[in-house]
Amino acid sequence: MARTRSDSPTLFDLPVRPDFQMEAALMREGMAPVAGLDEAGRGPLAGPVVAAAVILDGNRLPEGLDDSKRLSAEARDRLYENILDMAVSVSVASLCATSIDETNILRASLEAMRRATAGLCVTPLFALADGRDVPPGLCCPARAVVKGDQRSQSIAAASIIAKVTRDRMMGRASEIAPPYGFEAHMGYGTKRHRTAITEHGAVLRLHRMTFTPLRDLNAPSPSSERRDADQPLMEPGDKNAVDREPA
Repeated sequence: MARTRSDSPTLFDLPVRPDFQMEAALMREGMAPVAGLDEAGRGPLAGPVVAAAVILDGNRLPEGLDDSKRLSAEARDRLYENILDMAVSVSVASLCATSIDETNILRASLEAMRRATAGLCVTPLFALADGRDVPPGLCCPARAVVKGDQRSQSIAAASIIAKVTRDRMMGRASEIAPPYGFEAHMGYGTKRHRTAITEHGAVLRLHRMTFTPLRDLNAPSPSSERRDADQPLMEPGDKNAVDREPA
């Protein structure tokens, strides 16, 4: 059986910054509009996974688009506003920690991408999704693009929207649960966060209880049990977390 060509880029295939070449090629084939899809929050111990879908105007591209992880917080905030102002359509969707625990983080991420695409006010004819998997159930044909946020400006724009949206949600979570310091680490498994979990337990519907070390806990903290059961902490939208600071 002939082996299919991998979409994984080599070191020298990656542009210095993402460009609009994939989108332009699809548009020449009559596949406009093209949406870029990406997510933020696969690795943290807490909070939702957030996905964004963005359709850019090829004649009005925001300057400085790049993988959100390679940008400063200030640059992301600036580009977030520019994308909302200049894009043809932008949509965001999230799945909360409970939904992640009920399936797994990969399925939750792909479902968030599907929902974000379905929420676009302009239906795309094609989608470019960051990563190795095409979200099932999309409203259009799609292609998975490895390191897509470093190759496609549409995916890079989606990565910025998803990252900024999630960071702001975690900032709100820090106001609800101050001891955990979510505003600093955005839910990633930093030393400060792990120490807070040890001292205070888990926050109901915010911590991902299937992730290590949370799956070893027996019960949520008393402070979380006092919360109104009908009041969500977040907008709804491999079991091991990434132990690193957020980009």
